Amino acid sequence: MSASVPGDYVVRSIRADEWPAVKELRLRALRDPVAHLAFLETYDDAVGRSDAYWQERAARAAEGASEAQQIVAEGPGGRWLGTLTVLMEEAGTTDWAGFPVDRRQGHVVGVFVRPEWRGSGLAKALFDAGLEWAWAAGAERVRLIVHEDNERARGFYAKVGFAPSGRTVPLADEPGERELELVVDR
Repeated sequence: MSASVPGDYVVRSIRADEWPAVKELRLRALRDPVAHLAFLETYDDAVGRSDAYWQERAARAAEGASEAQQIVAEGPGGRWLGTLTVLMEEAGTTDWAGFPVDRRQGHVVGVFVRPEWRGSGLAKALFDAGLEWAWAAGAERVRLIVHEDNERARGFYAKVGFAPSGRTVPLADEPGERELELVVDR
């Protein structure tokens, strides 16, 4: 799947052989000042991972039946400016937090746009591509989990159609803090 955004930007699914760019953008995301609110992984954990780890990660996230990582780039071969991944969750399974999954759904993770490109419309283009992929893969709804203190992200997610489901996820490592599930139905 590939979509165009205003200007000379391209939104598309990654390819498995693009693991160096996957690694570079993820490490950049983990250095962002709000990374502690947005990601379950730390920079220190990620930076020491082997090339084999990044190769496997990219291979899993290349567009397939169970997940797809979308990127927005400066033109067809240009620098990656942002990313998001959609994981498919099957009805009858249990999610990463231990909650039952009651319908086939997409789960948006790993959302990041380089700071100098925030507010440019590129994040919306990423979400449009991610939702299009999820609907085409048979999702009945798409969800994401956001830290309750991540106001900027919560505001953006509302603008692209996500609403609170009422489900909260307590953070085991941070007593008293929680994340909120936001959803959009097909």
